[in-house]
Parts: sequence; C-alpha cells; structure tokens
Amino acid sequence: TSEQIEHLHRRFKQLSRDQLTIRKENFDSIPDLEFNPIRGKIVHAFFDKRPIEMNMDEEQLDRFRKEKLKFLFHMYDSDHDGKITLQEYRNVVEELLSGNPHLEKESARSIADGAMMEAASICVGQMGPDQVYEGITFEDFLKGIDIETKMHVRFLNMETIAHCY
Repeated sequence: TSEQIEHLHRRFKQLSRDQLTIRKENFDSIPDLEFNPIRGKIVHAFFDKRPIEMNMDEEQLDRFRKEKLKFLFHMYDSDHDGKITLQEYRNVVEELLSGNPHLEKESARSIADGAMMEAASICVGQMGPDQVYEGITFEDFLKGIDIETKMHVRFLNMETIAHCY
C-alpha cells in the first residue's frame, strides 16, 4: 500500500542518514541490533547480492522465499552439512540468550533441547527408544517454520521518528 511504501521510505532515510544507499556502517546506529549476539549474520543478510526482480509471479515469489529461508537455515547449520544438529541449535540459543543475566547456560540448553524435541516430534513423529534424531533438514525447516511471524528483526521504533518528506 502507499502507507507501507511511505513507512519503508522513512525507515530507509533514517538508516541511510538521508544518503542514496545504506551501508554496513549504518547498522551500527541501530540500538536493538547493537548488542544482538548474531548481529554480524543479520547485517550480512542485508547485503546478500542475489538479484531481485520487481514483477515476480507466484512461482518466482515462492522460489525467492525459499532462498531466503535457505539463508536463515545456514545461519543455524554452521557446518553446512544439511542438518541443524542439537549442538548447533544449542549454540545459537546460547548466543541469543547470553545477554540475559537472569538465564543460566543450563536454562538456555533446556530451551534448545525442548525445541529440538518438538521439531523431532513434528518431523519424525513418534520415535522409538533406540531411534536418534540427527537434526533438522532444510525440508523439515520449511515444514515447521512460520517465518513471517517467528523470525524477524525489529530495527526502529517508528513512533519515535519524525516523518520525512
């Protein structure tokens, strides 16, 4: 909508400091991103060099969405073996929660373990006592993620920014 375009334009102008392009250095001034433990990965995602077509059909949009999800998947799959293992997931959860003084490392580990057990139950179903869940594959990731509502980064509180014209 025109309102969304105006909102995006204001955010762009704020981040770029009224320049024609946004540079990596512009991300240094984002308070919500400053102490994020995976800040480098998030900033890198914004400078992904894949071309974007403006007039995509549904098939192209779906393919583009899957490419974005594959990028996110690789943020977790640190050894790029095609699976997010329990240890890789623990590492990310511990990184994300490391700034919380009220959460011990063991609590972060329990959160990761619980999430991985949930993923196993969704992707594999009931597992036998001798069965081991090796990790989340990209196909599992596609099935079990609601990217639009669960994985986002809040950059600016737009209520505090004056309207730019």
